Amino acid sequence: MHTGLRITAFAAALAATFGTAYGVGAGVDPIVADSEPAPHDEHGESSAQQQKKGESHAGHESTRADGLEISANGYTLDLATPRVTAGQNAELRFTVRDASGEAVTAYQREHDKELHLVLASRDLVTYRHLHPTRATDGTWSTPVELPEAGGYRVFADFTPAGKGAENLTLGADLAASGRYEPARLPAPTSTARADGYQVELAGSLRPGKASELKLKVSRAGEPVSDLQPYLGAYGHLVALRSGDLAYLHVHPNGEPGDGATEPGPEISFTATAPSDGTYRLFLDFRHRGNVHTAAFTVRAGSAPDAQEPAPTATTEHTDGHGH
Repeated sequence: MHTGLRITAFAAALAATFGTAYGVGAGVDPIVADSEPAPHDEHGESSAQQQKKGESHAGHESTRADGLEISANGYTLDLATPRVTAGQNAELRFTVRDASGEAVTAYQREHDKELHLVLASRDLVTYRHLHPTRATDGTWSTPVELPEAGGYRVFADFTPAGKGAENLTLGADLAASGRYEPARLPAPTSTARADGYQVELAGSLRPGKASELKLKVSRAGEPVSDLQPYLGAYGHLVALRSGDLAYLHVHPNGEPGDGATEPGPEISFTATAPSDGTYRLFLDFRHRGNVHTAAFTVRAGSAPDAQEPAPTATTEHTDGHGH
């Protein structure tokens, strides 16, 4: 994925209520479920590389809003599956097209993948970090099963092949038919639990200013010091802003094998929020062969209080990470 902080604000649409239930990581490839928060992953480069790309593992301090559009810099996200049925297995298909309308078939690999696909419900209940498969004709596909009806947003994060090509995040709307009952956004918390793991968040998200976020992983009261690399890092972090779903992708400070970054229990990120607001953070981490997701609700700046979670608000946490 993009080696720094990617911020993507996209058109507000569909739901008027944006709630969220926590995500509980589930085994290999989780999604987000219920009133338990759930995790995400990373990379690092030399200072010269970071300066060249205008980003750093200490954080990308730009607050530029990417992903508002389905098209940018001559590329378009062509979503061939704009609608699915909630609770049923479906195949999500899409193509990235260039300015001439031709399907893009060459990409730069970032964090072990040519393209990263993030899918989130408009109420932030369901979250998935998927890795679809590309056919030779440029068509991408991935199985998906959305637990609840309503509006979803699909984000394609990629860098086309070619010298000087820039990382892009394009967004498109996806609808899941069925009865829609949005959940409420959980109150801010500094502790999340997922699959028997506890993740503690230290630090704050600040609008327009870089700040460090530290996430410490433990299990049964003991620190987890043997995290395993996931997509080239010990954790991936995605932040979505409640309301318009402004998108941030943050990578940890450091990477496995750099001689300085320990495999836990702490994962450090530097992030810059694009504005005041309430955000949902999703951290993915791998331990003992399984990927888990922990989620937090945080406020940046003078954001109003988040709504208390609804007593019965839950989300499915299945197949949250496609490979």
